[in-house]
Amino acid sequence: MIRYDALDLLPVRHAVPELLTALAERGTAVLHAPPGTGKTTLVPLALAGHIGDGPKRRVLVAEPRRMAVRAAARRMAWLLGEEVGGAVGFSVRGERRVGPSTRVEVVTTGVLLQRLQRDPELAGVDVVLLDECHERHLDADTALAFLVDVRAALRPELKLIAASATSDAEAWARLLTVVDGSGPAPIVRSEGEGHGYAVRFAAPPAGIRPAHGTWVDPALLRHVAATVRLAMERHEGDVLCFLPGTGEIARTAGLLAGVDAEVLQLHGRAPAAVQDAVLRGTEPGGRRRVVLSTSVAESSLTVPGVRIVVDSGLAREPRMDHARGLGSLATVPVSIAAATQRSGRSMREGFGVVYRCWAEAEDGTRVRFPSPEIRIADLADFALRVACWGDPTAEGLALLDAPPAGAMAAARSVLTAVGAVDEEGRATERGGRLSRLGLHPRLGRALLDGGAEVGVRRAAEVVALLSEEPPREYGDDLAAAWRSARRGGDGYAARWKAEARRLERSAGETAGRTAGEKAGAGRGQGKDTGQGAVAGGEDAVAGLVTALAFPERVARAREQGGFLMVSGSGARLAEGSGLRSTAWLAVAVADRTARDATARVRLAAVVDEDIARRAAGHLRATGEEVRWEDGDVVARSVDRLGAVELTVRPLGSGADRALVREALLDGLRREGPGLLRWSREASELRERLAFLYAELGDPWPDVADGALVDRAGEWLEPELSRASRRADLGRIDAGAALRRLLPWATGEAGRLDELAPERIEVPSGSRIRVEYGGERPVLAVKLQEMFGLAETPRVAGVPVLVHLLSPAGRPAAVTADLASFWREGYRAVRAELRGRYPKHPWPEDPSVAEPTRHTSARLRRER
Repeated sequence: MIRYDALDLLPVRHAVPELLTALAERGTAVLHAPPGTGKTTLVPLALAGHIGDGPKRRVLVAEPRRMAVRAAARRMAWLLGEEVGGAVGFSVRGERRVGPSTRVEVVTTGVLLQRLQRDPELAGVDVVLLDECHERHLDADTALAFLVDVRAALRPELKLIAASATSDAEAWARLLTVVDGSGPAPIVRSEGEGHGYAVRFAAPPAGIRPAHGTWVDPALLRHVAATVRLAMERHEGDVLCFLPGTGEIARTAGLLAGVDAEVLQLHGRAPAAVQDAVLRGTEPGGRRRVVLSTSVAESSLTVPGVRIVVDSGLAREPRMDHARGLGSLATVPVSIAAATQRSGRSMREGFGVVYRCWAEAEDGTRVRFPSPEIRIADLADFALRVACWGDPTAEGLALLDAPPAGAMAAARSVLTAVGAVDEEGRATERGGRLSRLGLHPRLGRALLDGGAEVGVRRAAEVVALLSEEPPREYGDDLAAAWRSARRGGDGYAARWKAEARRLERSAGETAGRTAGEKAGAGRGQGKDTGQGAVAGGEDAVAGLVTALAFPERVARAREQGGFLMVSGSGARLAEGSGLRSTAWLAVAVADRTARDATARVRLAAVVDEDIARRAAGHLRATGEEVRWEDGDVVARSVDRLGAVELTVRPLGSGADRALVREALLDGLRREGPGLLRWSREASELRERLAFLYAELGDPWPDVADGALVDRAGEWLEPELSRASRRADLGRIDAGAALRRLLPWATGEAGRLDELAPERIEVPSGSRIRVEYGGERPVLAVKLQEMFGLAETPRVAGVPVLVHLLSPAGRPAAVTADLASFWREGYRAVRAELRGRYPKHPWPEDPSVAEPTRHTSARLRRER
């Protein structure tokens, strides 16, 4: 029996006629409906013709999370008065509940993508509804882009709806341009707001430190727990509290010890029994509940009994270090859209109240939407999907955000290494097989190649461990975690066993083998026995499979208990780890935040050097390495696995001369031309040339450090090519070499002494050295030697800066205008110094006085 009483309470029902009309006329639509209005449950039933008088259709509803898939299917089946698997069914990875009468099937976006790649036409499907598009998950963005392609090229009659509670509806409408080119898809808006809610801001106390990486200030968690207690005192109903991750959920649960309520922890890895208990609600007369949840409860879920939402204000987003192949999670302020989604959970069954654990003034400073996953995540899986779709660059796909070029380049590098794409980025036969496994390409490679080495069953079991990180209590030793999962009776062990069985089936079912796999088949895939060509126990198997999945994370021990990964990243194990004494590791799970110098190893397996060489063989290189290191040339022959040096042998004088020359140039770049022998004359020549280049430009050479290194071939040869080490550079006469840069070809070199003379003759007859090292040339000369000179001397047309010295050689005045000094400045200098130096001439008018280097008495005698 259809529960029309419940359906009639859903505000979105008023938008259904407009939506059906839009689909009939245009084939696509954007459904914008606020949280709690029923878009996830009522609309698919109307589209399928289960309610109303519309045509009978087969409808696929795609949700971003498995929990949301099960909840939505269960809710729709309940509204129809049926069990799941009848008119409404669902499919998630490893589980499918549908029947012959199923017309609404709820799937994850990942399952939808797998179906699209197996059957792009989606035979038998009439309508696809992509729910919660605003969350910008990569699978959802990709599925929408593929569906737009399908409508344009294969099935223009396929109906397509993008549904969201909070989003830029106009942008989605532009993506869903209808096949006939008549413009953007129509936008259908549901105005209902559910039962409504009130927002209250609960600003934390001063001094809360910002989150970084996965660290959250314990003081904030104490504030969240206190806010939960306060809300329970003031309001009726259950509490749904949003926290960024499972660690924060566990700690907050501890802080709520003694509260008069059942405290439940809800997240993607929570046991199915816990998830079901949360979604079933409280039994009549039962205790109140506090549900501590990650973002899994943000959308598409109704948690019965909830009237209070407490929002910590934090969310977790993935980050990817593409250069090192390391992923991590970042704790960020929740976006406005996600905060709205969270708030909507409070009003599904009645008027709600929302406590936001941040200051009201901060509310408007938050970003509008979450970061699109395509901008921040590992794109290897996406790159393989689009390559198999026939668009390796994704340039022809209808995406709101183009994939970043750097991330795509890193993804293609991974795919090339595992043989999934060719040099042009097109999918290979092996790539097609990998894509059908429903795994990240790295894990797919580990399953296929590991299966040939250790047997499909054992490879599948290890890959299942890698696809969902085991609980922390399993420890950081992957082989030990494998044994724990086999023995365990917890929720993780149950999921692991199911996934291992699925992977074993998938490895056998995927059709076609690459030439390399066919060659390896003789080694025995061990499908029936679970054994393969690799001998050894679980440690060896776990190590090999992990190394095949993450070859750049193979790591060798180094001093002080750390490890160096093939990628070049340092790694460290936790204190007390049983893996600290091993020589080689294959790192399965590690993260490296912006503040960490090394990666933190969460899960790893022991390997030996032979396995390391085999798994990361494509990163192995042997050859001469000549570089500038620690202030000199180091030449050696190195056999390396990425950044890890396996063997090293000094080369001595047998090193390649071109490599030595480049190393010497690198030394000059780092330490500057000061490595050469600079006499006083050489330094002065460089200063003169620098002056001429600054004043006249070409053809006078630039003699700055960078310019000299760039032109080393013009002025340091043949000495540079003969040099082998730092000491040889120190024997090169820089002055003689520098003269090679003079403009001899134009004849200007002959004017060097004219334009920038070393010395200038002053009125006394002395030849005084010009200093060129400052902003302008300086002539330091005794004041009496300049008597009678009205015009300031010039070099290259530039007046020199005259430092007029006392008879004792001490500065008395500085001027670039002698005539003005004689008129205005000399009198003060004369009054100050003539008493101190009475033996020297101090005429009234120096502009007409006789210049001299001597005392007044000697000057009279010489006359």
